Amino acid sequence: MTTKKIALVTGANKGIGREIARQLGKLDHTVWLGCRDEGRGRKAEEELRADGIDAHFVQLDITDEASVLAAVSALDARSSHLDVLVNNVGIGSGLQTQPSDESVADIQSMFETNVFGTIRATQAFLPLVRKSSAGRIVMLSSGLGSIALTADMKSPTWGLAAMGYSASKAALNMFTVKLAKEVLLDGIKVNAACPGSVATDMGGPAAPRTVEEGARSAVRLATLDWMGPTGGFYHDGEGPGIEPYGW
Repeated sequence: MTTKKIALVTGANKGIGREIARQLGKLDHTVWLGCRDEGRGRKAEEELRADGIDAHFVQLDITDEASVLAAVSALDARSSHLDVLVNNVGIGSGLQTQPSDESVADIQSMFETNVFGTIRATQAFLPLVRKSSAGRIVMLSSGLGSIALTADMKSPTWGLAAMGYSASKAALNMFTVKLAKEVLLDGIKVNAACPGSVATDMGGPAAPRTVEEGARSAVRLATLDWMGPTGGFYHDGEGPGIEPYGW
């Protein structure tokens, strides 16, 4: 007899987050859908359950400390631990705005969600992850957060501006490495995933990757075995595994 692993995916009502939840559910995880909007969250829960997935909505706004703490209490009341935390929530703006013109208010908003909100949620749920025998934490990052690619004139992202968004993802990458070092002896693996350019509300309909493809790297990192890496930045590559992404 096996016991289902328990996962929480933030921003799971649509796009990559919902697809990560679906794929983890197909891998026999009980999946908590952390969603800010209850109506959308309940609809995602209903649709995933119709697909045979053990999905449960929990209200979660990672920019609101009270909401985060309430979500932790809700999971703690139903689950003894948390095996997987996928920090999927992220916002972006100013992708074509030059750094000298980008709004400081917009940059602050992106950092509040992409960095501070993710840190807030991770810190709050970490005690439940520590109770797992093999905890996994995944940060949804971006190739735009890679300083190496940003500085490479041959990179496909060379022509993009997106300073605020890119800086927020670079900061998220640093949090990934620092946290991985802290929890190494707890058996918890912490990694960042690059989904690529995905056809979502943020990526736009012309983006080359589907949500199914965009979710793959996060799902693979969420289901690493004990020999898997930690403290890294990865994408799914061409084969069945994961490949390192340049910092």
